[in-house]
Amino acid sequence: MAEYETCITGIRTAIECKIKVLEVYGDSALMIYQLKGEWETSDPKLINYRKLFLELIEEFDDITFRYLSRDKNQIAVALATLASIIRVNKQEDMKPIQMSIYEAPAHYYNIDEEEEKDNHPWYHNIFRYVRNRKYPDQATENDKRILRRLASDYVLDEEILYKKKKGRIRCY
Repeated sequence: MAEYETCITGIRTAIECKIKVLEVYGDSALMIYQLKGEWETSDPKLINYRKLFLELIEEFDDITFRYLSRDKNQIAVALATLASIIRVNKQEDMKPIQMSIYEAPAHYYNIDEEEEKDNHPWYHNIFRYVRNRKYPDQATENDKRILRRLASDYVLDEEILYKKKKGRIRCY
């Protein structure tokens, strides 16, 4: 149901923006194929959503639906992760999120070649600890304590490491 509600909100926004040609990408095969009419909508809770959706899409000259699995849609994964981490006061207006797509990972632009002599990015030990709770081979007790403290500021979503910081999130 949440997928339908999100999609309907997006469709209404597109209508308000007077968009006439729209491509809808979704990672819910059930919803996408139901909206395309290829699968039947049998759940009574979803029938009214589909009916409303079909009324709304009459506003478009052309609308297409495409299924895109989550593993092929990194932006959706990043946005879902952001949504699960950030608390929003619904009475305030949402501030837009600016996103940029770079050809190389963001850390690449901030690290000198000298710093990567071991062929690992600077966050390698944090990533490894958050993912597997493993310490570097030569780590002292003090190193382990520092690594645990540093790792507490990060969250891992599949293979993407995010730094939690009040008011913003960084992706590595």
